[in-house]
Amino acid sequence: MPGGEVTGALLEGVLKEHGRQAERYKRLREYYLGKTEILNRRRAPGLPNNRISHPFARYIVTVTTGYLTGQGVSYKTDEEDREALGQILEMYRAADIASVDVENARAAAIYGRGVEYICPGEDSAPRAYALSPESAFVVYEDDIRHRPLFGVYVSRQTEEDGSPGPLKALAATDREICVFAQIEEGFVCQSRTPHFFGGVPMVEYWNDENEKGDFEWVMPLMDAYDALQSDRLNDKDQFADKLLVLTGCTMETDENGRPPWLQLRMDKALCLPDGDASAQYLTGEMNESGNEILRSSLADDIHKLSLVPDLTDDQFAGNMSGVAMKYKLMGLEQLAGMKQQWFSEGLKARMALFAGWLRLRGGPRLDAARVTPVFTRALPENLAETAGVVKTARQAGAMSTRTMVEMLHQSAGWDESMIARETEDAMKESREENA
Repeated sequence: MPGGEVTGALLEGVLKEHGRQAERYKRLREYYLGKTEILNRRRAPGLPNNRISHPFARYIVTVTTGYLTGQGVSYKTDEEDREALGQILEMYRAADIASVDVENARAAAIYGRGVEYICPGEDSAPRAYALSPESAFVVYEDDIRHRPLFGVYVSRQTEEDGSPGPLKALAATDREICVFAQIEEGFVCQSRTPHFFGGVPMVEYWNDENEKGDFEWVMPLMDAYDALQSDRLNDKDQFADKLLVLTGCTMETDENGRPPWLQLRMDKALCLPDGDASAQYLTGEMNESGNEILRSSLADDIHKLSLVPDLTDDQFAGNMSGVAMKYKLMGLEQLAGMKQQWFSEGLKARMALFAGWLRLRGGPRLDAARVTPVFTRALPENLAETAGVVKTARQAGAMSTRTMVEMLHQSAGWDESMIARETEDAMKESREENA
């Protein structure tokens, strides 16, 4: 990147590289929307062609996204940084960051990564917007540091007659926002506007080290499940539309001009000429028990290999203890733990950008590396069980008031300030009672 600026030639090169993922992204999006491979199947004319698409991809993405970010993300830091963190969290609330987190987590679960663009809003305060990875990406240094160089968001303009026009691209470096327009010779820069975030204001949220979606690993199994269920219904249709075999006689068009098949449908009866003639339907056997075993096996493999359990299964009973529930969800917890590590990288990068904006406006300094994102799993809580643990630990003198408050209210999504206020109130009441 000569001179620290994005040129038209450089932009064209990275867009070409990003375009190599276009077909993959499109396929992942279509599977999430239920447009799986079975919908493209063709059969010979006259044969039933049921094409049943099962939304496993949507189920997997919904569960993993809700499990990771459904309760919102809170943040912890040292006492010296709490004032700065409090101001940034106020900006987060104004920017509705919780909703942006869910969108980024959903995109990461579908495409393998989410992309976020941070820019000033109408009130000049920073705002964050989730972008589709199909049209946005970040370019990194090609070394072990892997630092972001610039981010790109591309869109296609529309002509006055509604036809698609040339591309328009936004390139964001650590100092400025560059807007490019596409012409016959390539891309030309139309404007360069400085920003004040102190870093590249486009952040990627990776799903894992391979940038793979949560259901991408089991797409062949999903295709097999769709094919099996579709063929089962095809067999049912063919079984219902049986062939009639006549022995020792034939059927002709009657005096009313009705062909043989229409006579059978209307009259529901058949007259045979003598006792040697016979009529019977030609049918085949349907191995429903074998099909059901295969269906169940495929469904189990999809859930097992995606690490997302079937939450409608009878094993997830309402009277299950918290420990038993965690055993059932161990695979999902392992998956969420890995997703959380990568997602935290993006959250810290965003925090650094908001901290840079706050610092340049005279606010308190904050080292984003010292801030810890806290994820609360979206699970049914056994409050009586938790309260029992808290009571036992308190009686043994092994739990502080602050830890007690955190345990009792973590499922409610309390942030740092709410926990601090409740802790102070609880300690104040305790002092008054002992006075």
